[in-house]
Amino acid sequence: MPTHLLVAVDFSAVTDRVIETAAALAQECGGTITLLHVARPEPDFVGYEAGPQSVRDQVATEFRLQRRMLHDLGDRLRAAGVEATPMVVQGAIADSIVEQAERSGAALIVVGTHGRGPMMDLLVGSVSEAVIRRSPVPVVVVPPERS
Repeated sequence: MPTHLLVAVDFSAVTDRVIETAAALAQECGGTITLLHVARPEPDFVGYEAGPQSVRDQVATEFRLQRRMLHDLGDRLRAAGVEATPMVVQGAIADSIVEQAERSGAALIVVGTHGRGPMMDLLVGSVSEAVIRRSPVPVVVVPPERS
């Protein structure tokens, strides 16, 4: 039975390496991929149900752009012979990644890391570290390219 991978991307500099790693893993095991991007949640404003119209318009534009970029990455994976299904969700990043991995029956999660170092991770947190702590399945963490 083919392995299913959940591949989370954030469109940062490490995204290309995450896609290359995921494609190689999926090709090696005959696996399929759910390609996930977690978008920021809708902004909440005191006194407004969904925020001012200008903010809602900006969030909608950003969401459409992220969907297009994600579908382009899915096309790239399919061109490499890997079955890939793009998915954009909104929410807390690490929680959403783990939740979608469980929902999709993923046997493996692939995420990138920005390689900011332990002090920065301590101050602002690390999504990859949070995913590793919460995930019921193995997690492959792809580092940024070193120059």
